[in-house]
Amino acid sequence: QVQLVESGGGLVQAGGSLRLACVASGRTFSSYGMGWFRQNPGNEREFVAAMRWSGGSTYYADSVKGRFTISRDNAKNTVYLQMNSLKPEDTAVYYCAAANRLRVGTRANEYDYWGQGTQVTVSS
Repeated sequence: QVQLVESGGGLVQAGGSLRLACVASGRTFSSYGMGWFRQNPGNEREFVAAMRWSGGSTYYADSVKGRFTISRDNAKNTVYLQMNSLKPEDTAVYYCAAANRLRVGTRANEYDYWGQGTQVTVSS
């Protein structure tokens, strides 16, 4: 059974940084695509960043390019989202997702497993 558990959210001032972590368990994730999405009430879940667990290319939404970095630590079975230069519009619940598919997706419906989410609030 796949489990994804996010942590690291919180309240930060604009211009600050946070690092989100997603601990994955229940499978060997080497062939999985891993993604970060975010969502605000009444809105659809929005793509933020993605990568294949085994490495290679990373993918980012235009709104976060140059500010956010996705990475993973194999030894800890953890995927990270480093968020710098945060803006109030980055405020959302952030979700970690996993997909056992050939292509690393950028749409929520391309992911099979989801964490419970962690709240990020950026004050102006």
